[in-house]
Amino acid sequence: MAGDEVPTPVWLSVPEAAGRLGVVPKSIYRFIDRGELEAYKMGRVIRLRESDVEAYLAAAKIQPGDLTHLYED
Repeated sequence: MAGDEVPTPVWLSVPEAAGRLGVVPKSIYRFIDRGELEAYKMGRVIRLRESDVEAYLAAAKIQPGDLTHLYED
C-alpha cells in the first residue's frame, strides 16, 4: 500500500509565506483577498499550502519582453 499514499501538504503561516515571496504579510492578505493566492482558515489562523505559494511564485515570473513598457527604446 505504500504506492497509494497521498502526499501530506506542507502548510505555511502568513508570515512564512510572506518570507518565501519576499513581501510583507499585508501583501499576502491582499493576494488572498483578490483571489490570486489560495488560503484556508483553520480555526483562528490562516494557512497556505506550500505548493500554492510556489505556484504563485512561478506564475509571477517575468518573461523576456514583458517590461518593454517601462523603458524608452
